[in-house]
Amino acid sequence: MQTDPKPRTLYVVGTPIGNLEDITFRAVRILQTVDIIAAEDTRHTGKLLQHFQVKTPQVSYHEHNRTSRIPELLEHLVNNKAIALVSDAGMPGISDPGYELVKACIEAGIAVVPIPGASAAITALSAAGLPTDRFVFEGFLPAKSQQRQEHLESLQTESRTLVFYESPHRLRDTLQDLALVWGSDRQIVLGRELTKLYEEFWRGTIAEAIAHYNQREPQGEYTLVVAGIPASQPQLTEEELKAELKQLISQGISRSQASRQLAKFTSLPRRQLYQLALSIVLTPEL
Repeated sequence: MQTDPKPRTLYVVGTPIGNLEDITFRAVRILQTVDIIAAEDTRHTGKLLQHFQVKTPQVSYHEHNRTSRIPELLEHLVNNKAIALVSDAGMPGISDPGYELVKACIEAGIAVVPIPGASAAITALSAAGLPTDRFVFEGFLPAKSQQRQEHLESLQTESRTLVFYESPHRLRDTLQDLALVWGSDRQIVLGRELTKLYEEFWRGTIAEAIAHYNQREPQGEYTLVVAGIPASQPQLTEEELKAELKQLISQGISRSQASRQLAKFTSLPRRQLYQLALSIVLTPEL
């Protein structure tokens, strides 16, 4: 029996990530019958609503107005209104400020009801051909290279499959940083324009992805699915790591180079190994 929408309820509504046919019957019904739709971009959502002949009024709710908008939306909810929260694509709260409104509603005793829908991360993961039993969703990586490399180093020992979002204008830089920090032979799948007319999956190593996109201009939004390190990756003690570093340094390379080289072999963070390298006292040859 259909009893929703209910007053004093926030509905978290999944919308298509590209193909409009991916919206659910329930999602359309909720959008038609709530009092207000809180949309990330009202112009973008307006096209979806027009397609499905939904005439419910919209208000904007996004990264730049969330502080002032949350109290307004809570006031409507307290006054027995039902609100649907939508993002531009996919499930609200995934790489957008939707979770802050959800959190505020929970703290205020407002019911929160999810209306499941498409998600680019799960869509890409399901077709990637990499392990799906355990995975990590990391959203968008930092825009600046140094911060991006530091974040990737923190994930260097992750054995689960990793999922990222990336924009076309940063894709090449991100691939270069992946190769620098994780090595170039890691398996990667790039899902582009998922569920849309030009949907494409590209599969190979990070090195092959770099070569591919050096010859082709990245276009569309990307979801990156990257293999974790093998479970059989060797785990060395601190003393064994120091011994390996000392051996590498004795061959005439710098402590920084030795740390980077060992990081690729062990999948340990380069900065952690560099600190170990700095603690090594080298005995001068007689």
